Amino acid sequence: MSSLPPLTLYGTLACHLCDAALQVLQPLLADGLQVQEVDISEDAQLLERYQLRIPVLRRMDTGAELDFPFDLPALMDWLADCLQEGA
Repeated sequence: MSSLPPLTLYGTLACHLCDAALQVLQPLLADGLQVQEVDISEDAQLLERYQLRIPVLRRMDTGAELDFPFDLPALMDWLADCLQEGA
């Protein structure tokens, strides 16, 4: 899974939906996917942009965003171009 781009997960502490998003990511994390968690409450611009959308995944390579809810198949579809390039 090293061909997958690093991701940013925007959320807040004590966010049950953020915890659910992390659960979806778990199989990929176990395979080496890098995810940086960012607490939007610490940045006014991020809070304004994401407060009604969290959790949100952002690809660090393209800037593409995926809003929760998503399941593993939807996440894999979102990352499909990376998986095809790495094949």
